[in-house]
Amino acid sequence: MDTLFYAFVVVLFAAVILAVEGFYLWWMSTRGAAARRIARRLQVMSGGAQSRSGERISILKQRPYSRQPALDRLLHRAVLAQRIDALLVQAGATWTVSHFIAATFGCVITVLVACAVWSPPLPARLVLCVTSPGLPWWLLHRMRSRRLIRIEHQLPEAADFIARALRAGHSFINVLQIVGNELPEPLAGEFRIAREEINYGVPMNEALHGLAARIPLTDLRYLVIAVLIQRDSGGNLAEILGNISGIIRARLKLVAQVRVLSAEGRMSAWILGLLPFGVMGVMTVSSPHYVSMLWTDPSGERLLWYGLGMIIVGVLWLRLTIRIRV
Repeated sequence: MDTLFYAFVVVLFAAVILAVEGFYLWWMSTRGAAARRIARRLQVMSGGAQSRSGERISILKQRPYSRQPALDRLLHRAVLAQRIDALLVQAGATWTVSHFIAATFGCVITVLVACAVWSPPLPARLVLCVTSPGLPWWLLHRMRSRRLIRIEHQLPEAADFIARALRAGHSFINVLQIVGNELPEPLAGEFRIAREEINYGVPMNEALHGLAARIPLTDLRYLVIAVLIQRDSGGNLAEILGNISGIIRARLKLVAQVRVLSAEGRMSAWILGLLPFGVMGVMTVSSPHYVSMLWTDPSGERLLWYGLGMIIVGVLWLRLTIRIRV
């Protein structure tokens, strides 16, 4: 009986492993990166990619800031709305300016309702009311920085790809289409947008300047400047792009070395920032009567807020110290 049971367990385990592996192989063959790349190549060969990609860009010059025409016209007059829209484009977000403003007001209203319900101390209300509008901005800047980092790591491969395509005899406009179809996102989408703008009649100089505005990276600006100078004065663009690719790779290698050397400082910032909260949590569990004076006595509440302010200042100081621009 025991032998039969153990054999059943082994067979069941093997069946589960095979099922998981079969599902993984099916998913990679139908939804994986290789499958998507093959599908894009088939669409290019059948002529379907151009018609599908042409729908990604509107023939209108201005991006809509809102679905309401009156609000859209009002937002287009505001400088702050233009800055928000630029951040949304650089972050690759699908929100409009009106959605972002509504989210900001929603955070403020949520904090005001929470303060009215729980009645925290006055310093806490002031801190929450001041920081709540900044939460959507922080999330947007975080999305933007992550996207730009991904694009920055894709730029050397893109420069080499463009150089090889130019050496093969393709024109630069065709190279933009090939890059948009072959390279991974998010860089491929930006090259597709530039290609589609040129198809709609936008001059190449303006389309490339728009590409540099959507991706505010110094390395990409070098690439755009090289293309524009080559169009005006001539030269071996493939060789120039190869040199730019080498420079970008060397800079990324230096950035990685600096990040390794500053890892100790970042870890110190995390430990020093989280250690007071960890100690407070342990003391609250082990000796709640000992630390309860910090939130039951007015002097203790003031000490808590002073301590929180000093922690924030210390973490920001450490962040500025270990943040090295390369």
